This record gives sequence, structure tokens and C-alpha cells, in this order.
Amino acid sequence: MRCLAARVNYKTLIVICVLFTLVTVLLWNRCSSDRAAPFPRDVSGIFRAEGLEKRAAASESDNDVNSPAQQQSEEASPQEQQKAPPVVGGFNGNKVPPGLKYEEIDCLVNEEYTVKGRREGAEVFLPFSWVEKYFEVYGKVAQYDGYDRFEFSHSYSKVYAQRAPYHPDGVFMSFEGYNVEVRDRVKCISGVEGVPLSTQWGPQGYFYPIQIAQYGLSHYSKNLTEKPPHAEVYETAEERDQSGRLGEWTVPKGCSVTTVPDKSRFTNVKQFVAPENSEGASLQLGNSRDFIISFDLKFVTNGSVSVVLETTEKNQLFTVHYVTNSQLIAFKDKSVTYGIGPRTSWSTLTRDLVTDLRKGVGLSNTKAVKQTKIMPKRVVRLVVKGKGFIDNVTISTTAHMAAFFAASDWLVRNQDERGGWPIMVTRKLGEGFKALDPGWYSAMAQGQAISTLVRAYLLTKDHAFLSSALRATALYKLSAEQHGVKAIFMNKHDWYEEYPTSPSSFVLNGFVYSLIGLYDLKETAGEKLGREAKLLYDRGMESLKAMLPLYDTGSGTIYDLRHFMLGASPNLARWDYHTTHINQLQLLSTIDESSIFKEFFKRWKSYLKGGRAKHN
Repeated sequence: MRCLAARVNYKTLIVICVLFTLVTVLLWNRCSSDRAAPFPRDVSGIFRAEGLEKRAAASESDNDVNSPAQQQSEEASPQEQQKAPPVVGGFNGNKVPPGLKYEEIDCLVNEEYTVKGRREGAEVFLPFSWVEKYFEVYGKVAQYDGYDRFEFSHSYSKVYAQRAPYHPDGVFMSFEGYNVEVRDRVKCISGVEGVPLSTQWGPQGYFYPIQIAQYGLSHYSKNLTEKPPHAEVYETAEERDQSGRLGEWTVPKGCSVTTVPDKSRFTNVKQFVAPENSEGASLQLGNSRDFIISFDLKFVTNGSVSVVLETTEKNQLFTVHYVTNSQLIAFKDKSVTYGIGPRTSWSTLTRDLVTDLRKGVGLSNTKAVKQTKIMPKRVVRLVVKGKGFIDNVTISTTAHMAAFFAASDWLVRNQDERGGWPIMVTRKLGEGFKALDPGWYSAMAQGQAISTLVRAYLLTKDHAFLSSALRATALYKLSAEQHGVKAIFMNKHDWYEEYPTSPSSFVLNGFVYSLIGLYDLKETAGEKLGREAKLLYDRGMESLKAMLPLYDTGSGTIYDLRHFMLGASPNLARWDYHTTHINQLQLLSTIDESSIFKEFFKRWKSYLKGGRAKHN
């Protein structure tokens, strides 16, 4: 019995030991699993990419879109509802092999500093916050079909396919995507002139002809590419306007609003009398759909037209006043004020209430307008004060042609005796270049002004526009030393300078814009009147074809040739400028049969997605 008991105890002991060993192994595996979790399916967590989407600041001087944007800065948002693109590479279709673990690992970068990464088998992963800065690439987390996916891009800018071969009466490049007035370096749209006032190189604000021409060309292009605007007419001084809407005026004691005939206009108009110290006579509007207001106006005395807006700021009321003085812009106590000049003869005032409100609320003493979330929700009423006449009160979705002709008319009025539009602010292009004193001219300004004026002429057949465009060619023939815009590269190639610096800078995009203006003019003016424009254009195109390779880095483009002229580091073009170069080549390839433009267009476009020239 004792032996049997001994045997039983021995077998029991063995079983107990085996069970204890199994429990120990299970516990060890569980602990190891907790310490080394599998690499997460959502790689964005490792890359730490939240908030990494980047947008380039729109260049006020000669590009906004690609922002656009731009086109500038104004690109479409990711298509959240599209199917996710196919997965290339990775672990077997994005599935992590069972049992594969990750561990932290130090990455020594160029023997200079260390970055914390993660190793998973043979793969090493680095934080995207580091990758983004080191390689100047871009990424963001987007959602597809209910799950997150990380989107990587080599650049932030986009090339838009040209709608049709270029013509002087058509869309200007891709300017239908430009929104000049919303740029933070646009102080406001002048109430007197109806064009943007720039703060690009000075907080005081100045009229910048490039920006004004771009304002006109963008609205001209939008007018060709957008559907006709919706419009509501509120007052025509007739019994009932075309839409059947009755004009409902509220006239307090001491004020009057009457219908009177106007012989110069061959129609009836509204005459108003409302003392400045009164609450004014008001026309009820109540429009919550559109925010472009326009009306015909004539004052006999000083006065004002005010528009009351209900806003997104807790439904508070803000008022935009248009006053018969020369004040640029002011903001105080929920009131924005714009001077519109005396207006003692009939004129049409067209204003974008969204822009006017936001520029006023964001008014600052710096170069940039402060950002604001305040937006108008409803146009409540129009209030008149003083003594004068008003007619054709209308609210519409857009008024592109009014903006286009405001720019065109400004260019005619402000062209000087030399045929140019002097830029009245100091410009320092960079170290090594002599500063340009106020009064300098720009070939880009000349070219884009010509493109604007040609389109105005083709629409109206008014020779004032064509004559102004023809005079603008004079500065192309004068060197920087002669206060013109021409430079000569290597004593051989004529070049029209965006910035006529000393030494010459040879900015590429500004030169191409100057050529497009000459092309528009030679094609429009005819063989006799356009002879000089054609000669200048042909010389410029010859130079461009010879010098274009100098701007190719093999992975991007160069903004100017300061590295050649000054021996400085190359001034690499930002992606939005690189895209402008591509868009310009795309345009030129439709008006010139030379293969160089198509070849460089294809190559430079490939750089946007990481394409590079071959090594030796």
C-alpha cells in the first residue's frame, strides 16, 4: 500500500508540474502581447499627420490661384464619397501578418540628430511630421467609406486642363479660379475706384496694376465659365418691377421719397430727401440668398447709402455705409464705412457685401487683413440719407462684368504719358539687387493690362481701350536704365522684366505674362496697328525658347536667374509658382507649334508627382 501510495503521489506530482508549466507559458505570452502591440492598421497614427495639410500663400504679385490656389489656394477638397484608391505595396493588401510586432528604434539622421521611429520586421517607419519637413512633402488624413486613410502628395498645387486653345477674347489661362478680392493682402475694394487696394509691400495700401488687371481678368473669365447669375430687382421707380416685386419704402417724418421723371435717362427714378440727422428713408430688401448689390445713384448734396446686414455673429446687425467722401475704409461699432466720392452725376455702384463686411471687420494696421468668421446671412434693408436720386436697386449672385469694367476703366484713366502704370511703392527683390524706388514699371503689369484692355475693346469696340493697349508697348523697348522694362541676357536675348532690377533678375512667369499680352494685342490690332507688338512678341518668344532650359532643376523649376546674375543660391520656385509655369507652357503650346513647350509642359508636370531627371 505504501508503494502504491508513493506511485500515485509521484504521478500526481508530474501532472501538477505539467499544468503549472502550461499556465506559466500562457501568462508569459499574454504579458509579451501587451508589451508589443501589433502595428496599427491606420498608419496615420504612426505618422502623426493630423493638421498637416498645407496650402501655399497666394502670391499677391503674380499668382494666387494655385491656390488659387490659390487656383489660387482654391482647389477642390478631397472627394470624401469616392471609393478609396487601390493599395500598392505594404503588407499583403494592408493586412499585417499574424504575430508581426513593432518596436521603437532610433534613427540617426546624417550623423547629426536622432529621430524616434518604429521597426516592424524588415520595415522601419518614421514620424510623418519629420518626413514632411525633411522632404517638403504633404499629407493628410481623409475618410473613405467610413474609415480613415492617409493621403500623401509630393506637391500642394494642381494643374488645370485648359478648356480650349487660347484666344484673346476667351478665358485667361485658369484665372476663373482666382479670387483676388479675398486675398489677405488686399486691404479692400476702393469705393471710389471700384478696384482692389493692395498691401503686399506696404500696410498703407496702394493701387497695384498687376493686381487690378488680375481682378479684371478673373471676373472676365468667371463670366465665361459660370452660369448666369440669379437677380432680384427691388426698385425701378415704376409701378411694378419686372419680377412683380413692389418697392416698399419706409419714410419717417421729415423725409420724402417720390417718383420723378429723369430726362437724361428717359425713365422715372426715385428722388429722396432725408436729413443726415434723421434715421433716413429705407427700402426693405430681405434677401438671404445673394449678396451683390447694385444701384444707380446721383447725389445733389452730401449723403450716404447704407445696407443693413443680419450676420452669423449671433444674428447681430452690421451696417455697411457708402458715404460721399474720399475716406478709404473705417470700422467702428458694427459699422463699416467706405467713401464713394461725390457722385454728383449718374453712376452705378456695385458692391460685394460679403467682401465689404469682412474687409471692414478684419481691418488692421498691418499688411494682412485679419481673418474673421463673420458672414452676412440676410440683406435686411437699404437706407438713404441726404438729397439725391436712386434707381435700379438690384441684388444678384454675381456681377462679374461690373468688376471687369471697373478694372478696364481704371487702367485707361491711370495710364501715364509713357504708356505705363507706375507702381508707387518701394520693391526690394532680394539681397544683391538694388531696390526699385516708387514709380517703377513692370513688364508683367504691362502685359496683363494689355490682356485686360484687349478684352474690353473686343466686347465694346471702344477704341479708347485699344489705344491704351497700343501705348503700353512703348516701355518694352526701353531698358531699365531708361526707366523701361527691357533687359538683354548674355548680350543676345531680349527679356521683358517683371522687376527691372539692377542687375537684371529675369523672372520667368512675369516675362511669359508680358508675352501673352503682346500676343493678345498683335492678334487683335491687325497687321498695321499690331506690327510693333508682333515684333516685340517674336523677339521675346525667341528668347524664351532659348532660355527655358535654364529654369529646369530636374525636379522643379527656378523663379529667376539670380544664381547666374549674382552667384547666389538658386531661387527655387514654390509649387504654386511651378504650377503657374506649367499653366503658361500649356497656353503657349496652343499658340506656338514649337515642340519645346509641349515637352517642357509634360516634364515639369511630372515633377509635381515626384518625377526627376535621370542620373548620369
